[in-house]
Amino acid sequence: MSNPDKNVSRRAVVKGVLGGAALVAAPKVADAFPSLGKTIKWKMVTTWPKNFPGLGAGANYLAKLINEMSGGRIKVKVYGAKELVGAFEVFDAVSRGTAQMGHGAAYYWKGKHPATQFFAAVPFGLTAQEMNGWLYHGGGMALWKELYDRFDLIPTAIGNTGVQMGGWFNRKIDAVTDLKGLKMRIPGLGGEVLNRAGGTPVSLPGGEIFPALQSGSIDATEWVGPYNDLAFGLYKAAKFYYYPGWHEPGTTLEGIINKTAFNALPKDLQSIVIAACRVANQDMLSDFTARNNTALDTLVNHHGVKLLRFPDDVLKRIKMLSNEVVAEIAGQDPFSKRVYDSFSTFRKQAISWHAVSEQAYMDARTL
Repeated sequence: MSNPDKNVSRRAVVKGVLGGAALVAAPKVADAFPSLGKTIKWKMVTTWPKNFPGLGAGANYLAKLINEMSGGRIKVKVYGAKELVGAFEVFDAVSRGTAQMGHGAAYYWKGKHPATQFFAAVPFGLTAQEMNGWLYHGGGMALWKELYDRFDLIPTAIGNTGVQMGGWFNRKIDAVTDLKGLKMRIPGLGGEVLNRAGGTPVSLPGGEIFPALQSGSIDATEWVGPYNDLAFGLYKAAKFYYYPGWHEPGTTLEGIINKTAFNALPKDLQSIVIAACRVANQDMLSDFTARNNTALDTLVNHHGVKLLRFPDDVLKRIKMLSNEVVAEIAGQDPFSKRVYDSFSTFRKQAISWHAVSEQAYMDARTL
């Protein structure tokens, strides 16, 4: 029979050894994760209405990803347009550090530098798939970062709408002359093209589009596509819905990060933020691809929307004007020329490849 006193002594010794080991190990865990236990609070300001389907939801999803992937070490709070700053004040707010992140589109900042527009959408430019190829593996992201570095910002792609719709019109567009005098909400390079066609581009944040179209202060508007346009109720203010979206063939949504705030993060959290942006980028495109289908059916078959294709003559004229506008942007300064050359080279290569892949398959599928 064993001695109970000796057993107690043995248990005490083992407990003491294990407890000592735990005490020794604890500092090593803390050293490996220096910010463990510390919550970093970030603000994300957006150009979209709060919780708006697709775009606003994309901002919420990105914040959720960062929160969860970091194990709660970063908490990102999302602010819709006008909650903290105005829709078109996002760039400056993140640049000066009022917020650590922004969620918008680069063509809104053409006043900062004309080349910003290449990183959102170029008329008759790149599709979503092609934009991701150019940004991630074609040199586009390096140029984007170089441009934003002067503003203490880091740009990221955080979503794509895919090919958008041509817009909502309160009158039919049968010829290029029908664009003359047309007041249309349309941003970026597409707005300049409309201007050259005789129309008047108007810049409005998303939340102001419906009342402007309904009141007649604008004659037409583009927004995104069926999913978002249905949510805005634009079919109540105009019945002619045109395609294709020549002005935005694959619009990249932009995440901007204050560089000083980003550099203050430990390396693992930096990687988490960037990885979350990549995930959100793919998720938004998938969301739009899935939801546009049923939304278009609802607009046409339940709300009586007249779905129309722009006439070929109109598209040809607009394409010619688009080429002129984009070429002139390239001639404004050496950096814009570098971006234009990179973008144009990639576009030419993508067209050649997709002629025998994506486009050829699409054509074959409709036989």
